[in-house]
Amino acid sequence: MKILRVGLLAASAFAMSGCATIINGPNLDYAVETDPSGADVVFLGGTTCETPCEQSLSRSDHTRVDIAKEGYEPVYVLVQSKTGAASVGNVLAGGIIGAVVDGSNGSNRFLSPRPLIVKLAPLGSGEPALLLKKNGDVISTVDEHNNEVRSKVSGALGDSAM
Repeated sequence: MKILRVGLLAASAFAMSGCATIINGPNLDYAVETDPSGADVVFLGGTTCETPCEQSLSRSDHTRVDIAKEGYEPVYVLVQSKTGAASVGNVLAGGIIGAVVDGSNGSNRFLSPRPLIVKLAPLGSGEPALLLKKNGDVISTVDEHNNEVRSKVSGALGDSAM
């Protein structure tokens, strides 16, 4: 009987925790690459790196990534925090408490685009900077992406980040 109680207690503790919190955690490694490499990257919070690079970012926060390289047009990319599939899993499994835990710390979210791969535009070329997939295919221009997500992130980032 004692073993049954311990087992039930352990199962209850697991059910009350957020599944995404356990699996994902509230932060993620966010990779930035540019073509050409060697660009300076500044994240909204002030963290910097040189491409290719990786930073730990909060899953729950929208952000802005500024990219600059001598001889290329400077560009920024708005990065959106989106709800992930872990939220659906919590609801389907009946884990209301888990859904609340995951929702409160952002573990059920992901950042988009991820990874961030940007083909920079040479200065004065009139070409747009492009967002790329891992395989090099073009997703969109950076301007098209920013225009698409601007209204979704503007409240969190404020007008100065737009």
